[in-house]
Amino acid sequence: MNIPECIIENVAQSIGANNVVRVEPIQSLWSGYGELVRLYLDGGEVPSVIVKYILLPQSTASSHAHPRGWNTSRSHQRKLDSYQVEVNWYRDYANKCLAPVPKCLMVEQQDNEILLVLEDLATLGYSEVHKHIDSSAILACLRWLAKFHAQFMSQGLETMPQGLWPVGTYWHLATRPDELAALDDLSLKAAAKPIDTTLACCKYQTLVHGDAKLANFCFTPRGRDPEGGCIRQAISVAAVDFQYVGGGCGMKDVCLLLSSVLDFNESESQIQAYLDEYFAALKQFLSEYHPDIDGDDVEQHWRPLYSVAWADFQRFVKGWCPDHWKINPYTEQLTETALQWLAKQRLANSTKS
Repeated sequence: MNIPECIIENVAQSIGANNVVRVEPIQSLWSGYGELVRLYLDGGEVPSVIVKYILLPQSTASSHAHPRGWNTSRSHQRKLDSYQVEVNWYRDYANKCLAPVPKCLMVEQQDNEILLVLEDLATLGYSEVHKHIDSSAILACLRWLAKFHAQFMSQGLETMPQGLWPVGTYWHLATRPDELAALDDLSLKAAAKPIDTTLACCKYQTLVHGDAKLANFCFTPRGRDPEGGCIRQAISVAAVDFQYVGGGCGMKDVCLLLSSVLDFNESESQIQAYLDEYFAALKQFLSEYHPDIDGDDVEQHWRPLYSVAWADFQRFVKGWCPDHWKINPYTEQLTETALQWLAKQRLANSTKS
């Protein structure tokens, strides 16, 4: 798919550029729903912008086949909803977000076409994407999540911003009944609703990015000394792709990030060190943005939900793709830990009643 030339010309004119020097394709959108490109501009305030052009098919019959066979009317509608959520995020919230994200320069929406014009993060120094990162870069991503979660922290989903997913993440149980039906792990299947309820009813809620995998983070480069050696300077990150942003427990984002950067041979002490750093950053940002919220209390409520959030994600993955590499002894053990914790909670509650 190519973005119509008239749309490209309109973008340049609308943001005050003289003309478009070059169009650089970045990628097609999932299931062929559109295209992401970089426009290099002549004149205007910025040298380049990112354009996300979405052309929504009117039915599943006109959309591309899903690589794993999940091409249903339900999945089609979920994609339609996700693009509308992304429009709402960039139009109403992105420019107020304190954690680095692309600012919204222009939004147009007509019939089944959506046009988003966003800052090019590369021009702001976030020029690198990685398939593998070291612990310092993992910590930078966790710090981004902590800042994001702290800004939008509240007590209860009823205070969440409007126009986004009521419950964020692309694997949320209510939006994935087909994958649940396909799940062969009967104990996890039986616990799916209690897991979902536990996360949704946690005292502290925030906005979750909803798809906080490594591929959705952009990094500033490390400096190098004159001989070419790496300078261990701090790196910063920004996040992109907000189709599944919505309310929830921040542990959902943390577990998804770690699922995309771990090799699953890390020691338990290393995992706990990552969580320690996340909560330290969360408390720091909470003290700045919401001094009325007790960061220690947030950690007390959220840290036990790390395994529960992972079990929630495991429920989706095992139904969606039973042989996926993210199903391994570490994730299975975390899921078992979550199920045991939930059983103890139910027993404790029944004893009280």
